[in-house]
Amino acid sequence: MAKVIDGKAIAAKIRTEISAGVQELKQKGITPGLAVVLVGEDPASRVYVSMKEKACHEAGIFSDEYKLSADTSEADLLALVDKLNNDPKIHGILVQLPLPPQIDTEKVLEAISPLKDADGFHPYNVGRLSVGKPLFQPCTPYGVMIMLQEEGVDLNGKEVVVIGRSNIVGKPVAMMCLAQNATVTVCHSRTRDLADVVRRADVVIAAVGRPEMVKGDWIKEGAVVIDVGVNRVGEKKLVGDVDYAAASERASAITPVPGGVGPMTITMLLYNTLESARRTA
Repeated sequence: MAKVIDGKAIAAKIRTEISAGVQELKQKGITPGLAVVLVGEDPASRVYVSMKEKACHEAGIFSDEYKLSADTSEADLLALVDKLNNDPKIHGILVQLPLPPQIDTEKVLEAISPLKDADGFHPYNVGRLSVGKPLFQPCTPYGVMIMLQEEGVDLNGKEVVVIGRSNIVGKPVAMMCLAQNATVTVCHSRTRDLADVVRRADVVIAAVGRPEMVKGDWIKEGAVVIDVGVNRVGEKKLVGDVDYAAASERASAITPVPGGVGPMTITMLLYNTLESARRTA
């Protein structure tokens, strides 16, 4: 039976370290500040933003929240981003996605200063990550890497299979694993014989957004499974991209859903904000 990788416990440990780092900076007269911008009334986004606000408060980070109406113009949002870029109290800026259809998401993400890009989505930061010199790293994949590190999983020479090629998780986590000397295969909807590819993996990172798509018999005996997916099935049940019960019989370690990767995402957002404030100091 696989060891359960407890994301809540790892996140709590990292947040304790973040709080200590925040207090050190405050003694030097600098309070790390994060600005979160929410456009519209998307329920999931509202919940996520409130969780970020609570996490900032607990860590001692100054949180500035902007809740804009769904009919906000692109020009008005870009003007707000420009204002935050020039605000010395703000060290990290996060514009919550998705944005309403009248706003060009790429234009907004590119408008955020790369030096305050707490989400790590700016092309400048993506480029730095790709050449192995990251400034800000995207929060969810960064959290995945910290979990593997905390669990003592050495990726050197290992075969890693990433299922999903999104700019938010799949591509950046593949680059991060490459930087740790893993041999990385990125799979997607056009991959042939997906099950056979996954069966080769020492580490499986599933981030495709399809409930329990990865079956237990796809997992190599002793593999480590990181399930990034969060899928709602029915009214209340949440499941990952991996058939957890079946995969647990074969894996050596596995993340649950919920309680696995999820808590790490906001934790690494706080970490990025702290690091930005440290660079200012």
